[in-house]
Amino acid sequence: MLGAPERRFPSVHVGGTNGKGSTCALITAALSARGFRVGTYTSPHLVSVRERVVVDGVPIDADAFAEWTAFLRPHIERLDASFFEATTAIAFADLAARGVDIAIVEVGLGGRLDATNVITPLASVVTKIARDHTEYLGPDLASIAREKAGIAKPVDTSRPAGGPLGLLGAHQEANAWVALAALDALRPPFGSPPLPRLAGEEWPKGFADAYAPGRFDVRGRWIYDVAHNPDGARVLAETLRQVGPPRPRHALVGVLGDKDYIGMITILAPEIDRFVFATPASAPPSRRWSLGALETELAHHRVAALFEPDFDRALERVEEGAATVVVTGSFHTVGDALARLPGFAAVG
Repeated sequence: MLGAPERRFPSVHVGGTNGKGSTCALITAALSARGFRVGTYTSPHLVSVRERVVVDGVPIDADAFAEWTAFLRPHIERLDASFFEATTAIAFADLAARGVDIAIVEVGLGGRLDATNVITPLASVVTKIARDHTEYLGPDLASIAREKAGIAKPVDTSRPAGGPLGLLGAHQEANAWVALAALDALRPPFGSPPLPRLAGEEWPKGFADAYAPGRFDVRGRWIYDVAHNPDGARVLAETLRQVGPPRPRHALVGVLGDKDYIGMITILAPEIDRFVFATPASAPPSRRWSLGALETELAHHRVAALFEPDFDRALERVEEGAATVVVTGSFHTVGDALARLPGFAAVG
């Protein structure tokens, strides 16, 4: 029905548990700095579904998204396609229609059976693998890696930093090495010879300007981070120690009920002086955590906490007496908080 639009542009495929969005941002920034028209397809979104499909920093037009949806609706219903499968079809159609030189495509879930795995990319990379989505990918790292290895290429990320990055945190250096390996593996004109580096540095031009919303995203005294599993929480805690924002630090935390939220809270606790636990309105009802159950589970943990079912009220309470406010726990929590910022633009 669409004529295989994914075959009309070269691509880079990015999978992994954590770090996919940052790695996509780094690859995009480097290729954009060379003058290419770069499209990206990432997920999930923070505020608007249009954030998922971007060309040269411009999200898919609202009218275009509506038109593609109307055109594909009969086929979506006939095939009983999932939301992600439908948005993937729309993304590939829009990227082809907008004439991208190359697309950076993020895996949705796993890799081997993911809807994005219809592409034949110039390079495929997998970022850090950790326990998440175990109900779909398997109970251990070996099972999860097996699924994600459907697109994988090995990369050494243990080298020292190659220069300044636009993304904060030591973990971003590992993502940068993954991004660099993908870039250097590309055929001409996108790679080989390697992309121009910053003077005296190993990173390509563009890495210093890379930006991924919701990844230790500092806005005044507020920090937004989409950590949503224990590994992400560990990275967030390490970055808080590294960057050292002033205390007292308060955190608004909203985690989906099928995640290891006790593990996340335990990891974050040494870096947070008070928690405000809430449920974002955009979280699917079937996956929301129970604040009542959470309060019972935390009864024997030494955690200073408030439990606030009203999300808007939670945003007000977390500010009280805080020098730094961290918003984390899920894309839903960060997105719902960002959407409430005065003057915040959900998409470009």
